[in-house]
Formats: sequence, structure tokens, C-alpha cells
Amino acid sequence: MSSPAEFALGLLRRARDDAYVVVQLVPDHAAPDWVIGFHAQQAAEKALKAVLASANVVFPRTHNIAMLLALLRQNGIQPPKQSTLLERLTPFGVAARYDSELDQSFTLDRALTQTEIIAVLEWSEAVLTGVSKPEAESP
Repeated sequence: MSSPAEFALGLLRRARDDAYVVVQLVPDHAAPDWVIGFHAQQAAEKALKAVLASANVVFPRTHNIAMLLALLRQNGIQPPKQSTLLERLTPFGVAARYDSELDQSFTLDRALTQTEIIAVLEWSEAVLTGVSKPEAESP
């Protein structure tokens, strides 16, 4: 069994892998938005879960970004400043993967999504490594 710190770093590595896919696909106009959205959602989800795991917070198996953000707050952890923007990625975790009729209701600003995901990874890494103090969410 791995320690909470090892588990958290493993989640962060997986989040980086998903972010890599986002960065590679954003400029590719042939790449479907739902695929980019899915990997962006996964990167955000895993980055948030990494911080929760490092704080020994038990979290449910969920793709719900809002729920994970609420868990951060409930445990005295300041979420990343992008938190309100991240919540819009939740539908890409499940619904957008399986229901092609939902494609019209899920719009994705690719450049903004890429910027947000990179910032969330930086926040998560800063929390896990303590290298720099992450910016707190503005009130």
C-alpha cells in the first residue's frame, strides 16, 4: 500500500498525462472538443484529488469537480483560483463521452481550457511539493 504522499504524486503524474493530451490536441482543428474536454476534466479531477489525497482527505469516486472543490474548502484547503471555471468541465467527465446529442450543449474555449489546466497543475504541484505558496481563490 502506498503512502498518501505517493498516491498523491501518482495522481499528479496522471493529471500531467491528461494535460499533455490537451496541449497536443488544442491546436488540432480535427480533434473533437469532447475529447479535449474529457482530458481537461480528467486532468483537473486528478489534480484536485492529488491535493485531497496529500491532505489525507477521503474522497468519493466521482467526476464532479464542484464536489471535489467543496471537499477542499471543507478541509481548509484553498482551491485554485480557476475553480469556478473548472466546474464547467464536469459534463465532459461522463455525459459528453457517451451522448453525441449533447455535443451542441458543451462548448469549449480550447485556449482558455489549456491555460486553466496548466494553472491547476501548477497549483496542485505547489501544494504537494510546498515549493511555492499557491494563490488562494479570490472571495
